[in-house]
Amino acid sequence: MASTHLYTYGITDDADVAFETDGVDGATDVYAVEHGSLAAVVSDSETMEPDRSDENLRAHDDVLQELLYRDGGRTVVPMQFGMVFKNARALKGVLRGGRRAFRKALNDVEGRVELGLKILADEGATVDRESIVASVTERLEPVSVSEAENGLFSDRLVLNRSYLVERDDRAAFDEAVDGIIDEYGETFTVQYTGPWAPYSFVDIEIGAQR
Repeated sequence: MASTHLYTYGITDDADVAFETDGVDGATDVYAVEHGSLAAVVSDSETMEPDRSDENLRAHDDVLQELLYRDGGRTVVPMQFGMVFKNARALKGVLRGGRRAFRKALNDVEGRVELGLKILADEGATVDRESIVASVTERLEPVSVSEAENGLFSDRLVLNRSYLVERDDRAAFDEAVDGIIDEYGETFTVQYTGPWAPYSFVDIEIGAQR
């Protein structure tokens, strides 16, 4: 692919990243652009504005998930979809300017992944939401580091949360979710997703010129 731009998936502290994969906009491999102790994981891009298609969104998430587990796994601070830099110089400028924020974010999510839980009721069903939320909190709080509310954008949603979980606690978290499914699965739809890169637990805005 002829290219002068760099599509960026996330930031790690591991510069030893290079593998073939199905990336955004037909990219066939990803690699690292290093600056100091930080490394941006990128693929070549012909455009500064990649199409926000389902295929590209899926490719973005797939690369991040591969980073989470490939070669024993890495800690990754994920970028939002569509972060493209003109060239390595512009990207390194952002890494330099955001060094402290990236380092703090990497420390905050080191060795952790994001998992999602939704509980949905049938249309028009009567729900004791407070009781369900209390039960879920009691089960998941001991096996997670943090939680984030994702908003009840549908009348059917009883609960919609993301959890930051230590990799070593993943089995315990799965077991706790199994208990929730046993308790509520026959009455409600329980959707358990992940692991994801920890989108909900980092808050970095790229304000520099890309």
